[in-house]
Amino acid sequence: MSFITKPKVSWSGQKKNALGMTLNDYEGGLSTLCAGCGHDSITAALVQAFWELALKPEQVIKLSGIGCSSKTPAYFLSGAHGFNSVHGRMPSVATGAQAARRDLIAVGISGDGDSLSIGFGQFAHAIRRNLNVLYIIENNGVYGLTKGQFSASADPGSSNKKGAKNLNQAINPVAIAITLGGSFAARSFSGDKQQLVPLLKAGLMHPGCAVIDVISPCVTFNDHVGSTKSYAWTRDHLHASSAADFVPPATEIIVDYAAGETTNVELHDGSTIRLKKLDPEFDPSSRSRTLEYLEARRADNEIVTGLLYIDAEMPSFHDIAGTAQQPLTTFDFDQLNPGAEALQQLQKNMR
Repeated sequence: MSFITKPKVSWSGQKKNALGMTLNDYEGGLSTLCAGCGHDSITAALVQAFWELALKPEQVIKLSGIGCSSKTPAYFLSGAHGFNSVHGRMPSVATGAQAARRDLIAVGISGDGDSLSIGFGQFAHAIRRNLNVLYIIENNGVYGLTKGQFSASADPGSSNKKGAKNLNQAINPVAIAITLGGSFAARSFSGDKQQLVPLLKAGLMHPGCAVIDVISPCVTFNDHVGSTKSYAWTRDHLHASSAADFVPPATEIIVDYAAGETTNVELHDGSTIRLKKLDPEFDPSSRSRTLEYLEARRADNEIVTGLLYIDAEMPSFHDIAGTAQQPLTTFDFDQLNPGAEALQQLQKNMR
């Protein structure tokens, strides 16, 4: 696979983050996606989020499966590690990567086909295990690489480009994540960078599996009248449950909110997600109330966006599995292979 190198352009006055890096330093190759694809807007939001958090690219591992969404990792953080897995198998590769290198920040980029069809089982277990990964689903409701068939997230009654109606029920990844006991579930729109960037920053710092479902219209196969994943439909039916700010630790907190109820969620590293409730019925700390709220809004044809559920106290994959604190690459041979007696004792303990 070949990638078109994006030219690096520097000029005086470029803003730099705490590491002395510019936005350009967080970019990747030139996109080969269709012009206007929502996925490229997500890429831009990721670049912005990483730059604002001042994370080193070499701290990050980017993982993907198959589909238009799985090309996204090539377009940001050229200095990061990466692995493009087979269709639907990104979560298992992410699990192995985190087990071996818990010091790396894992970002999984997937799509509605990759995670809600062939990879649905792996998606579910990543949530159940609270795997330490930012799990982004670039959701456009179609299979863009195979000419626009309905995906599992296509809404019943929506039509494809040729006019055929979808009769199947849609899988809602946010509701699935909450129902399976997930610790972080959010939804946003690729065209709303102001909302998406803080959510990505919060997801990157969340100690567990942060699922963010991003409605990302396919301009080639699913941006027409009758589609519920088009730009026009999405903009007309957005319903923000909350506004979010991400406040890193050890920095001055500057927040400008109108009068209204706010909720602070402190993460393990001292950073804070600050929510302003836009809907008095919404409670991001209650699974049952969030699910009830989502269903009520769905019945009104509203696409609820924002941070919908969070539990920062839930044990993560590392807590549950007891993964090694240091990278496995730094272990010597005797530590990795303690011998036959140790193996026999391990097997004895399992009987």
